Amino acid sequence: FSKWYLQSIQKADLFAYGPVRGTMVFKPNGYVLWEKIKTEFDKKFKASGVKNCYFPMLIPESFFKKEADHVEGFAPELPWVTR
Repeated sequence: FSKWYLQSIQKADLFAYGPVRGTMVFKPNGYVLWEKIKTEFDKKFKASGVKNCYFPMLIPESFFKKEADHVEGFAPELPWVTR
């Protein structure tokens, strides 16, 4: 499914691979689709009393060290910002 999905969204020109490994760029039609999906989920969340929150994209290394056991499986894929 994963391979088919990625091929489909690329052929539909919705997304492209970003310049940084593991990232994707939302193209205009892909972004419109994303906004519609987000809006529908937001309606459902609000109707059930769920409150939205936003977390930072950059997390201090010390946080990962505290959770070393949980991070171990995906640590090689983590991007490290040094400046």
